[in-house]
Amino acid sequence: MQVQRIVANISTTDVAKADAFYRDILGLDLLMDHGWLRTYGSAAKMTVQVAFASQGGSDTPVPDLSIEVDDLDEAVRRVEAAGIAFEYGPVDEPWGVRRFYVRDPFGKLVNILVHQ
Repeated sequence: MQVQRIVANISTTDVAKADAFYRDILGLDLLMDHGWLRTYGSAAKMTVQVAFASQGGSDTPVPDLSIEVDDLDEAVRRVEAAGIAFEYGPVDEPWGVRRFYVRDPFGKLVNILVHQ
């Protein structure tokens, strides 16, 4: 057996609120829409991972999601344009990533990062 996909499921009464953050800011594609469930992702190959942590690194809280992007400066620009407050960073971390934390529309702490 081989794991094909891991999906983070976030409970909400308004699934449409995900569009502004996950589609408009992060540029994910809407892969499935059943009205009560929307799945966002990318047609590009993504690595399957699941992480367990006692902290988020640099003594930060453990984020609910970590999303790696190819252009962190563009992600910063989109977050700022949307008026979303940074919870942490942007910062260069000693383990070779540049990242920041923000809250999505559902209050989930999202770690957005790029490997340097």
